[in-house]
Amino acid sequence: MRKFWFFKGFIFIVGFVLLGGFVVMSLWNWLIPVIFGLGTVTFVQALGLLVLSKILFGGFRGGHWGGGCYGGGRQFWKHRMAERWDKMNTEERNAFKQRMRNRWGRWDERKEEKAGEA
Repeated sequence: MRKFWFFKGFIFIVGFVLLGGFVVMSLWNWLIPVIFGLGTVTFVQALGLLVLSKILFGGFRGGHWGGGCYGGGRQFWKHRMAERWDKMNTEERNAFKQRMRNRWGRWDERKEEKAGEA
């Protein structure tokens, strides 16, 4: 079942990159030659521009959505989950762990030990 979701995610990412390259190429070829008198770009050049703009303006850290006061999406969700975990009693925590085991497989025992120490 995991292979299916991995494959589906891979297809989604490839499709997103191809669509992004096509959009960049189309917009460049539509606007830039008319406005600035520069030449048109190929699809591969458009992908290069997409990567370059990601490096210059976005970085590769990810999680830029949902920044809020926590500084990024991942930290926001981590903080939110920590709040939920603190509000759970022992029964609810054990039920949550069991749902995670059922859904994702073996629970990492080291994570349980670290959570107990904190």
